Amino acid sequence: MQAFQLVGWGQPPELREVPTPVPGPGQVLVKVAGAGACHSDLHIMQAPAPLPGFTHPPFTLGHENAGWVERLGPGVTGFAPGDPVIVYGSWGCGVCANCRQGRENYCQDLSGQGPGLEGGHDGGMAEYLLVPAARYLIALGTLDPRQAAPLSDAGLTSYHAVKRSLHLLGPGATAVVIGAGGLGQMTIQILRALSAVTTVVAVDTDVGKLETAKRMGADEALLSGDETIARIKDITVQQGAQLVLDMVGIDPTLRMAAQVARTLGHLTIVGLGGGALPVNFSSPPHECSVASPYWGSLPELMEVITLAQQDKIKMLVEHFPLQRAGEAYQLLHEGKIQGRAVITPVA
Repeated sequence: MQAFQLVGWGQPPELREVPTPVPGPGQVLVKVAGAGACHSDLHIMQAPAPLPGFTHPPFTLGHENAGWVERLGPGVTGFAPGDPVIVYGSWGCGVCANCRQGRENYCQDLSGQGPGLEGGHDGGMAEYLLVPAARYLIALGTLDPRQAAPLSDAGLTSYHAVKRSLHLLGPGATAVVIGAGGLGQMTIQILRALSAVTTVVAVDTDVGKLETAKRMGADEALLSGDETIARIKDITVQQGAQLVLDMVGIDPTLRMAAQVARTLGHLTIVGLGGGALPVNFSSPPHECSVASPYWGSLPELMEVITLAQQDKIKMLVEHFPLQRAGEAYQLLHEGKIQGRAVITPVA
């Protein structure tokens, strides 16, 4: 089969011929319908040296995966060949306290390793994906796996980032989403689905993405600039927002996040831009909690799928065949993907 693989650190990925995996006891072989192209993949592809926890290349990229069950390994029950499924992407040990609660993203032994990420597991940018346990599969029902694939990360990460702060939201509350790309667009929809009365403010440097943010349900869509902070302060009666979600994570966006958050609020860093948050006695505001969540739990992914099945959230998707995976990542790097690029290995 063909697979889009990282062949060496600091080298561009290549489309290669690799053996088709055979599922062993407890494993499931999934025929990949869609594999989302994520910004975190760009960080992996551009790394000049081995990243901590990663296996030595080559390995197949792709941690946002959905498709159809192709073959069940011995002992697997609950699924049948042809079932449309989405793959939970953070694979833990399965036996620690966090894993027992479905929070394999915070596995105490493996730190949520998964396909195309740490730990040496091949990802889904190939015709087939070997999943180590059936518990990582969630039935999609009538959802198209080509459309649903990004829900396993872009959807789940956004959902968890919002849900952990729901107690701060409601009538009179404001949530600011910095970065209105694929993650930001999903976050806006989830805020609307979980707390419809909260005022949602989107901030970005791209006018087109801000227009999309408005269509997704943002009450305000602000072009990032000198007046942005003042406008958010006006919206919040000079108090700042209860929840600020930085979907970018670079120095300028983190500085803005600290300036528009409020006392006793939440500042949540989702983006992997590598910036540093300035922290002193006065910034962020007093008792403003700062967190950097990582994906979400298995039960939360089930909740995300339910919202999608109810048509309350939908990812904007642009499809690329496996042979154009490199082009998709180049467009992502240039900021030319409005929602999420999804690689479709199966015609």
